[in-house]
Amino acid sequence: MRALWFRIVLALAIALGMGLASAQAADRLPIRVVVVTTFEIGADTGDFAGEFQPWVEGWPLTHEIAIPGVRHVARYSDDGVLAIVSDMRGRTRESVAALILSDQFDLSKAYWIVSGIAGVDPKAASVGSAAWARYVVDADPIYEVDERDMPADWPYGLYSNDAERPNVKGKAEGSSAMVWTLDRGLVDWAYGLTRDVKLPDSPGLRAMRAPYAGDPEGQRPPFVLRGDALGTVRFWHGARRTQWAEDWVKLWTDGAGTFTMTDCEDQGILDVLDAHAASGKIDRRRVLVLRTGSNYSRAPLGQTSLPHVFHEDGLKASFDSAFRVGGVVVRELTAHWDRYASEIPTAASSPQSGRSR
Repeated sequence: MRALWFRIVLALAIALGMGLASAQAADRLPIRVVVVTTFEIGADTGDFAGEFQPWVEGWPLTHEIAIPGVRHVARYSDDGVLAIVSDMRGRTRESVAALILSDQFDLSKAYWIVSGIAGVDPKAASVGSAAWARYVVDADPIYEVDERDMPADWPYGLYSNDAERPNVKGKAEGSSAMVWTLDRGLVDWAYGLTRDVKLPDSPGLRAMRAPYAGDPEGQRPPFVLRGDALGTVRFWHGARRTQWAEDWVKLWTDGAGTFTMTDCEDQGILDVLDAHAASGKIDRRRVLVLRTGSNYSRAPLGQTSLPHVFHEDGLKASFDSAFRVGGVVVRELTAHWDRYASEIPTAASSPQSGRSR
């Protein structure tokens, strides 16, 4: 009799638990697109914009919601767009993980767009330009030797863990990955959709470009391209470091990648997304990284780098470009959600497929 009673109680408990889980699932906000920005300047609206404000005002994102573990209040819209401020550098990992682990949202079909500013290699593009990444390369697991102490035949004092010299792959032990490959079809689709977006130019941007006479791409008015991202929590600048970044991206992508943008967060974001992909909470294939140039990664050829590399014109242009370009993709996804909820778009889905930059 006791055994029968126990089985009845257990069955009721399981049924109650399943009902509670179903109710909790039903209460979760279904999200179509997550926009990850890394910082804001001042208020979310009405003042000098950071990465977050153009999305809040331009979409608009009218609802606020606090997410435990994310310091900045998040915003979302009735059509399923959620944007967060992850904070910069190492804090980004914690914020993205907190979002994924939150019971407030259903992210299982959400597309992710990392929308942030970056230093741009003048060999690849100009300030104000927007690059869709095919690869994100991690540059945090690294050995460093002061250039004044390095061997005379080394190009710089940065090299891979457990390697004996620069430009040789080490073991990278303790790292979950060194390079993340984004879904090529999705990246090409996003690029094809946005490649002809007109990005504003200004006298200030033209003045920033003028000294880069030896870099044709760096002298172009702002444009949209495909170009890869290097992530490292330390901020760096200069000709020697830019050469290292170009080499590092080539090294870890086996020559397939092209260093274009340098930032402090992409490696952390991709690492966390990969860690949670197997749980079914997110779909790792639905991830895009869009970085916009706020400053050049080095001074013009033959000139000495200065410690202050940011200019207001570059910042404004990069904030604006991120929303102008990223917004096109988000609007397409939300407007045709009946298709994209179950079908990840590819280059063939783009009306401008088949054309090269």
